Amino acid sequence: MDIALARTFLEIAETGSFVAAAGRLNVTQTAVSARVHALEEQLGRRLFIRNKSGARLTPAGERFVRHARTLVQVWDRARQQVGLPQGRVDIASVGAEISLWNPILVDWMAWMKREAPDIALRAEVDIPSRLLEAVHNGTLDLAVLYDPPPQGGYTVIELLTEEKLIMVTSAEDGARGLPEDYVQVDWGPSFQASHQAAFPEIVSPGVFISHGPLALLYLMRVGGAGYFRLSAVRPHLDAGRLHRVIDAPEFSYSVHMVYSSRTETGLIDNMRRGFRSSTPAA
Repeated sequence: MDIALARTFLEIAETGSFVAAAGRLNVTQTAVSARVHALEEQLGRRLFIRNKSGARLTPAGERFVRHARTLVQVWDRARQQVGLPQGRVDIASVGAEISLWNPILVDWMAWMKREAPDIALRAEVDIPSRLLEAVHNGTLDLAVLYDPPPQGGYTVIELLTEEKLIMVTSAEDGARGLPEDYVQVDWGPSFQASHQAAFPEIVSPGVFISHGPLALLYLMRVGGAGYFRLSAVRPHLDAGRLHRVIDAPEFSYSVHMVYSSRTETGLIDNMRRGFRSSTPAA
């Protein structure tokens, strides 16, 4: 299949409009319509229903989204492999969720540059579900994630390091403070369950933030208390800007490497060795 057909399909699916997709792809609307017609002819199914408000996917179109995305990703990966820069023998594609790119991914890339200079690098930062999908379809060799859900098939999950989540406060006396000053961070369903069991009285926190670094910046500016990674708050604890909350429980927050057992063994072993060498123990 022409990859341009799959790209065009995905643009329409994302924008909900043939006109908007044409603008993004810098082609005419007629060209977009022709590509969709050709794709529907090849698949033998109608993919979109067009109306005055734009275009929506048919059931067949909804089923094709994941496959189209895989086709495009695999094609991009193939181009990267074939077009390796001079002096490079392979390419390592790695992903990390947002809270892990600094310092884990940065340190790993520096290690690879130093210890494996003949390996080209490709790095992505994304949400866990998309990173796992990329590992499954082979467009990423390895992803670094917090507490990934159990995987089946050829996917391997390997513990990299064990983080701790501790409660800190801006109050010098180490008190948690009022509920309206509590900053609750979304550290995933496992943490949420443990947190609810430990603090059933915190039903509606004053602030709820899905991104740890943002929550820490907020707390440092306005004050309050909340759970954060020990490695992230240790400099603030040492400097006396933050304080551990007295008698607050600690929670485990594991970092894992996720990769496919079907990926070339030598490359994966090199990548794993790099993460283990560049990631300090928590």
